[in-house]
Amino acid sequence: MNDYLSELFSLSGLTAVVTGGSSGIGRGIATALARSGASVVILARAAERIDETIAGLPGCEVAGVVGDLGTRDGILAAAEAAAEPFGEPDIVVGSAGINLRPPFDEITMDDWDRTMTVNLEAPFLFGQRFGPGMARRGFGRMIHISSQQAHRAFVTSGAYGVSKGGLESLMRSQAEAWSARGVTSNTLVPGFVLTPLNARLQEDPARVQELAARTMVGRNGLPTDFAGAAVFLAGRSSGYVTGQSIFIDGGLSVH
Repeated sequence: MNDYLSELFSLSGLTAVVTGGSSGIGRGIATALARSGASVVILARAAERIDETIAGLPGCEVAGVVGDLGTRDGILAAAEAAAEPFGEPDIVVGSAGINLRPPFDEITMDDWDRTMTVNLEAPFLFGQRFGPGMARRGFGRMIHISSQQAHRAFVTSGAYGVSKGGLESLMRSQAEAWSARGVTSNTLVPGFVLTPLNARLQEDPARVQELAARTMVGRNGLPTDFAGAAVFLAGRSSGYVTGQSIFIDGGLSVH
């Protein structure tokens, strides 16, 4: 049985890049991929948090890259740097995100540009950088982290929700372009997850409990809830799954 499970789910011999991999969902996924045998590059802004994440993965092949996805030049430079530790990646996970939520009539051009750059342009440019090479090699996995707000408006979706809606459309376009050549593209759609990205909302315990009550399992999400789905989508046994938005939300979206 262990050999069979390894055949299905082992990521041995594969290389992954995880943006935003030092915190929240990204950290949970980077940890899962590394422990499943992948060589993982953790790309994030803060070297200290990268080092903390790597320190928690003894025996795994993990490297850190400091990069800022807040500008186009920064994105392009980060993508090049991410390919240096282990070579061209087989798996690219886009978990880096920015969560600006002013009231809709107070959204500034800067709010809009910053949100779209990190949440939408970075995944596009990473896909353009690595997707064609994956297609030439005949294998690749792209995994994006979206949001309920790509599908429904709540808790001041604003520009954030728009960026995540665009991200899911990007995922489908990537799937259409490259799946026939072995490169799948899919999206994980969280519910409300207890991460630093949602720190502001977590300051309101009543709101947090209200969101938990909207799920079917009665709790909000944790970064570890994404490990299994990410390992499956990153691996060799998921080649017939592409262009999909997979909800990891405790049933929130259907309750």
